[in-house]
Amino acid sequence: MSFSSLPGSSSSSLHPLVPYGWDADWEAEFVPFAEQGLLPGRVVRVDRGLCDVITPFGTVRADTEFVVPRDPMKVVCTGDWAAVDPEGNPRYVRTYLPRRTAFVRSTSSKRSEGQILAANVDHAIVAVPLTGDLDLGRIERFLALAWESGARPVVVLTKADLVPDAVTLSYLVKDVETTAPGVPVLAVSAATGDGIDVLAAVAAGGTSVLLGQSGAGKSTLANALIGRDAMEVQATRDVDGKGRHTTTTRNLLALPGGGVLIDTPGLRGVGLWDAETGVGQVFAEIEELAGRCRFHDCAHVAEPGCAVLAAVDSGELPERRLDSYRKLMRENQRIVAKTDARARAELRRDWKRRGAEGKAAMEAKRGRWA
Repeated sequence: MSFSSLPGSSSSSLHPLVPYGWDADWEAEFVPFAEQGLLPGRVVRVDRGLCDVITPFGTVRADTEFVVPRDPMKVVCTGDWAAVDPEGNPRYVRTYLPRRTAFVRSTSSKRSEGQILAANVDHAIVAVPLTGDLDLGRIERFLALAWESGARPVVVLTKADLVPDAVTLSYLVKDVETTAPGVPVLAVSAATGDGIDVLAAVAAGGTSVLLGQSGAGKSTLANALIGRDAMEVQATRDVDGKGRHTTTTRNLLALPGGGVLIDTPGLRGVGLWDAETGVGQVFAEIEELAGRCRFHDCAHVAEPGCAVLAAVDSGELPERRLDSYRKLMRENQRIVAKTDARARAELRRDWKRRGAEGKAAMEAKRGRWA
């Protein structure tokens, strides 16, 4: 099924799915399914085994019964490119194309499962409200998942109009820039429109997923980008500044200036899921310092010749950054160890080694004190 064989396609007009991210590479991937008479489409919403799929002939409701794997990360997800029955009642999603990127977090269940939030995303927009104290650790957590997904992260500081003055706003932006090296940080206000044009230009370059906790202003931001009230908005609670869940499913929307936006429900828990590379990218300065440590397996705790600890002592590296790095790396090791036998064994050996080192250090101190 080629660009020219579908309605709305000719030498002077685009394939009808181009506004949703369809390109020549996706077309090439879809050839085997086109030969079976299946239609291409992008999943714009998933709800209890059913999904809405935008196809060249419009949006259809389809059942995902034929794509029910045991692995929860292989279920049909918003952002997937699907192969759909051309007709029928109900229609079915027969399969989906291999994902280019996937935003995944760990679930809160005790089974140590990953949950995929969005697929085939180019930009991960992390919305952070400026209505309270900045939780820099939470921003680092979101960024680790964003980098690990394969998407390019962007931090958007929302509700900038509520910051009392420009000097304070400038300091807040600098704090986040220090926390997010190499990541664009934008201060925006959906109420006044400040910064929305810059964010729209970023979002126009592909598919973006909008992430953040409840009350971050994601739905208001989505409406500002879309140019209409496509998403329901509720006021933040005055008592504690927390928001109410207004978005309950992940929805994919085409933007008027180009690009596609996936809005997500507010995320209370943002657990890491095999995100060691992402954590390393968030804390790139620590990874660089670690390369100068005397020992290649330095844990940056009490080892001699540790360049990371030396940077903390000199003030070059904030201690908060090192504490956050340690916390996220430990969490990631635990989640990987639950699903990977080899990782579990390595973690146990690491614990034993550190325990022995600690015991030896204590005995040495006792010897000095005797």
